[in-house]
Amino acid sequence: MKIKLKEGLELSRIVHGHWRLAEWNLTAQQLLELVESSIALGVTTFDHADIYGDYTCERLFGNAMLLNKKLRDDIQIITKCGIKIKSDKFPERVIGSYDYSYQHIVNSVNQSLKNLETDYIDLLLLHRPSPFFNPEEVAKAFDQLLQSGKVRHFGVSNFSVRQQKMLNKYLDMKLVTNQVEISPYCLEHFDNGNMDYFLQENIKPMAWSPLAGGKIMKPADEKGNRVFKMLTQVGEELGVDGIDKVTYCWLLQHPANILPIVGSGQLRRIESAVEALTLEMTTEQWLRIYVAAMGNNLP
Repeated sequence: MKIKLKEGLELSRIVHGHWRLAEWNLTAQQLLELVESSIALGVTTFDHADIYGDYTCERLFGNAMLLNKKLRDDIQIITKCGIKIKSDKFPERVIGSYDYSYQHIVNSVNQSLKNLETDYIDLLLLHRPSPFFNPEEVAKAFDQLLQSGKVRHFGVSNFSVRQQKMLNKYLDMKLVTNQVEISPYCLEHFDNGNMDYFLQENIKPMAWSPLAGGKIMKPADEKGNRVFKMLTQVGEELGVDGIDKVTYCWLLQHPANILPIVGSGQLRRIESAVEALTLEMTTEQWLRIYVAAMGNNLP
């Protein structure tokens, strides 16, 4: 159920994403019960970002963790930094922007540690690439955070191959993952070289929006309908109820060892993703889904 990204870092094969945690309207006790139930299923890795819920989701998670501090030894916490959104909390901001200065990265981590009620972050990701990016500043911040024990491993999110290689040139501790959008609806990273790079470097990518933000479950365009139809067909062949399970299986079976992020506050949705771990799909079935998304046959 766990997958090794690097020496000293193992994540659960399914990751629970807390982007919409503030919308779940759970009390701290209810969230704790959801976390404990997830752990019982083998889902021990939880994905956050400083900006989620207008800077509220990390705190909500931390409040739940306060109710059972022993859980920290059983889980892995991921969080992200770098995006500065327009918010009433920061009235001085004119636009949404990015900040990868040494001070901002360090300050963001310190605030995340406080919010999450923890002494360390298992994995820190840079949230999105920026056109104004000084890798020396980033490397300096990573070194300081590593040496202080506040962050144990580092990665990126939404970075291209070239951007990953560029940053790695400046780092002593290389990036361990890239969190990108991957689904049977979104094939971007099969086309832009990222998948080939992940395989080349044995990098296990994380997949955000694995159900394409509802475009797979409730298709609204021709592409979505093609994918939905094929997922349904393959699901019938596998004897599986629920195309979400087929979708997760499609991601999990890829040789890049993709880690899907399940962003639901409903335990049954997490259970469906976990059940997909037991499924097996043929290469032809996998490619039929891929072709359906492409809209044309393989060359």
